[in-house]
Amino acid sequence: MWLPCGCTSKYVASSFARRTLASYLHVSGRSRCNVAAFMPEAAGLEGVSGRAALRELSVSNSESFWAAVARHRLCWSTPFHTVQDCDLSRGKIKWFEGGKLNVSVNCLDRHVHTCPERVALIWERDERGSEMKYTYGELLEMTCRLGNLLRRHGVKRGDCVTIYMPTCPLAVASMLACARIGAAHNVVFAGFSADALAERIRDGEMLLLIITVNQGVRGGKVTELKKTVDTAMQSCPTVKQVFVAMRTDNPVTMTARDIAMEEVREQKANQILEIQIQAVEDVVCEPAVMNSEDVLFLLYTSGSTGKPKGLVHTQAGYLLYAALTHRYVFSYHDGDVFGCVADIGWITGHSYVVYGPLANGATTVLFESTPIYPDPGRYWDMVERLKINQFYGAPTAIRLLLKYGDQWVNKYDRSTLKTLGSVGEPINTEAWEWYHRVVGDGRCPVVDTWWQTETGGICIAPRPSDPDAEIVPGMAMRPFFGINPVLMDTEGEVLTSNNTSGALCMAQPWPGMARTIHNNHQRFIDTYFQPYPGYFFTGDGAYRSEEGYYQITGRLDDVINVSGHRIGTAEIEDVVCPAVAESAVVGYTHSIKGQGVYAFVVLKKGIDVQEADLSRQLNGMVSEKIAKYASPDFIQFAKRLPKTRSGKIMRRVLRKVVESDLEGLGDLSTLDDPAAVQEIIQGHEKLLSKNRS
Repeated sequence: MWLPCGCTSKYVASSFARRTLASYLHVSGRSRCNVAAFMPEAAGLEGVSGRAALRELSVSNSESFWAAVARHRLCWSTPFHTVQDCDLSRGKIKWFEGGKLNVSVNCLDRHVHTCPERVALIWERDERGSEMKYTYGELLEMTCRLGNLLRRHGVKRGDCVTIYMPTCPLAVASMLACARIGAAHNVVFAGFSADALAERIRDGEMLLLIITVNQGVRGGKVTELKKTVDTAMQSCPTVKQVFVAMRTDNPVTMTARDIAMEEVREQKANQILEIQIQAVEDVVCEPAVMNSEDVLFLLYTSGSTGKPKGLVHTQAGYLLYAALTHRYVFSYHDGDVFGCVADIGWITGHSYVVYGPLANGATTVLFESTPIYPDPGRYWDMVERLKINQFYGAPTAIRLLLKYGDQWVNKYDRSTLKTLGSVGEPINTEAWEWYHRVVGDGRCPVVDTWWQTETGGICIAPRPSDPDAEIVPGMAMRPFFGINPVLMDTEGEVLTSNNTSGALCMAQPWPGMARTIHNNHQRFIDTYFQPYPGYFFTGDGAYRSEEGYYQITGRLDDVINVSGHRIGTAEIEDVVCPAVAESAVVGYTHSIKGQGVYAFVVLKKGIDVQEADLSRQLNGMVSEKIAKYASPDFIQFAKRLPKTRSGKIMRRVLRKVVESDLEGLGDLSTLDDPAAVQEIIQGHEKLLSKNRS
């Protein structure tokens, strides 16, 4: 359990925050026109009337737009002198050069200055109904104590600290403490194995220190995180210190390099455990003055698209973009409770659990559990108890809950909800409609967001737009401010017409994009800028409708080429069948067609149907909705699909199974339940045997 050390020193931190803020706040000249009602940041932009004009200006005159937004939304100790210096052909991306700031000051001190008692974090612990709240004053104090502890143990500006923890307040404070003292952080998802953790430590050259907990708790199950770290350390001799906090009361073996982070004592007044991060540490921690382009964090991709890449995000541009997208995509307003249920080990957790909401002074929820623990009503019970206004989750979780029926949703009061969000992969039409109709009572807009670890924040989403603007189910739709998407054909030419599909690229840079791949800038260039010179290549395919709306059709490595016909796996998966809860489609080598279509299907609970009959029905629907060539050659029925704990279906694993390349399955430690892979393998062998006979 993590709580700061009481409230007596809170006002010391608050007073220091006021002094710090005064030194960091740079006030620009008076606006030359009235403040825009929709976006106050745009008040200084001339000749802008309406959202459409603002969107057009953000692309046609991006420097003026981003300069105005950055001056308004961030607190600077030194103003920037150059808005951008970017060359996409060389993978060169620099924003707000000359500017100096501190990310933790922007996320904490400036809010403590005005409202220290505002709730910053609501920790929705695995144990249902035992949530804990932390004010901005308390979070600042925890961050300062931890920052001083890191400094005392030799962590300095430019170092990088590995954080291997579940989603909890101390993990957030660890991220902010690193930012405060000028160290970068590398949050490694707490579901990774010892080998995967060690690989990320070695690649990231985290030479000094790791922060972890004794055990993690999720879905009623305990995971031995400290033991995992101990195993990883056997191949990481450069790591000298491991900070260990206590999530449970169970003791763990401590070695000479391990340092206990806290003392725990019982408070009889409210019967909770209070944590003291080395109580000797001061509650005042002088923030480092950082350059705009100094590294803020490294984050490795999940491995679902190949060898993990350590993507690098920097200070000002990333924070600005996370804050702006959080505010305008979700229509966040002061006083709202923002509920993003992502793990902090992924980019969604970084941008929309931690940095975006805290930069905006929001109350953000830290979700430690699973959507079905202790029952499928967990999300909606949480919405009722915490009075959540914006809910942001993964399509996989929505499809999972859809299987259990409407009763688990209708059991709880969801009247506080104003916006529903979807993230991680394209959401199929049936799940979108259930999400909108049942969860949102038909009154909450559903924002199906497209973005990546590489983009830093949301790039395409139905909002912001005019309040009465249409939202098409299953489509990301509209580019965000400053985002200029284009579709490219196979010859590298820009497709200018609508009602067309192509490779999704970005024609100009934006502040939130990654700057490089750690220790391998050439790989960064080769992956994102070489395929279409002068453009940022997302790796995704997209369709642009007659109206100009964008729909993501799936990773281009998830595109199947059947007899010369290219079809996105997401398009096949989106064919709606009332009996199907979720599906995943992969391509496999076909001796005649080049590639064939192999579909994995999970049925809704309570469905009683002959598999052969349903297979014929599904093939008929695909033929009708898309084309006959897109009909699956094989349909394998499964109880569940292999997924990461963040909810992403591991299509890479499914492809390996279908190709009978079991040696190439790789690290399965990121899966929510690795046993699901064995079930898939057995089902595949059974299906092949049946077809041979």
